[in-house]
Amino acid sequence: MHFDTSTRQRWMRALAHSQPAALLARMNALSLTPDYETIRAPEIGLVQLRARMGGTGERFFAGDATLTRAVIRLSSGTLGYGYVLGRDKAHAERCAAIDALLQEQPHFQTLMETLIAPLEADRAARIAARQAEVNASRVDFFTLVRGDNA
Repeated sequence: MHFDTSTRQRWMRALAHSQPAALLARMNALSLTPDYETIRAPEIGLVQLRARMGGTGERFFAGDATLTRAVIRLSSGTLGYGYVLGRDKAHAERCAAIDALLQEQPHFQTLMETLIAPLEADRAARIAARQAEVNASRVDFFTLVRGDNA
């Protein structure tokens, strides 16, 4: 089955940003135990982070981040890839297995509804909670103009 790039990016983003314990719990609840072979065992490495000043300026090197990646092949031959920030090898392998399952027609709709959508909702809730925490301590500064020395 062929998916457009944005659909696959959506589920890869949801998997990469998922909390390892939450993903494992959801996989267990759905009884997801795919039969697969490891093509590239989970390995840890570094990636360079680049940024832009103000989001629009010239790119610059912002630092390094630890990344774990894995590649698996389902018994049907479908390859799955997992990339996660950090050093959690099991999480990267689980992401790769789900990526492969999502590429197969029988699993796609069910996993999008029962796994990917809840993971996206969990992430949105974490972002909203963090934003509320930041907003609670926000201080707005303003200045008063004194005199006519402008």
